[in-house]
Amino acid sequence: MKISTLLLAATAAVFLSNCGSNKMLVCGHRGAMGHETENTLASISKGVELKADMLEIDVFKIKTGEMVVFHDDNLDRITNAKGKIEDYSFEDLRKVLVGGKHQIPTLQEVIETIDKRAVLNIELKGTNTATDTYRIIEEYKKKGWRNKDFFISSFRIAELQKMRELSSEIAIGLLTYKDPIETIIKTATELQAQAINPYYKTLTAENVAIMKANNFKIYPWTVNEAVDIKNLQALKVSGIITDFPERITK
Repeated sequence: MKISTLLLAATAAVFLSNCGSNKMLVCGHRGAMGHETENTLASISKGVELKADMLEIDVFKIKTGEMVVFHDDNLDRITNAKGKIEDYSFEDLRKVLVGGKHQIPTLQEVIETIDKRAVLNIELKGTNTATDTYRIIEEYKKKGWRNKDFFISSFRIAELQKMRELSSEIAIGLLTYKDPIETIIKTATELQAQAINPYYKTLTAENVAIMKANNFKIYPWTVNEAVDIKNLQALKVSGIITDFPERITK
């Protein structure tokens, strides 16, 4: 699919305008996991209550085709079950408890809970997640949601490429860890991404300047301590992904 440069530029302008070009965007990590069990409807609701501009979640596609919200590729860490989440049927997954009391939500349940009160940052955590995420977004656009209500992020380049093939309009953020800045800029440019979401400890005045010079927003993850928040504010990053949205002064 050929993407119009002018259309992408216009889409980026709309996204950046809506996220607030002159303020620090606050993105709640896995909802607001500093307060509620991560990636649950309770965590999403708490993030909305704390007035985060954006809320980040993770999605996998399970055996029976549903898109569900969970961080790990297996269930062992925070549930009463074991095994790979992608191997579960929806019926069996509904019996699993997260943190002793929460069900693993579907992507649709999270969208309904957030109800356009914050941008939903959907990290494509599993394989084969781009197509169905796009399909669900399109379904909600028929109900009044808009592209600017969603933001797509991932470490998985192939999933981001697929999303960009499907949509020239939805905003994309490239997640990075310790990648060289040259690789980051090249990949983000090829994806026609609007943002780069780097590991906060890798940021320097130099690489921040390079990202800004290439017209990328910068949303580092996951930043919780006051000293780190202050340092990133001094670097004038575009926003911060955090477990505690209330700690970021807009």
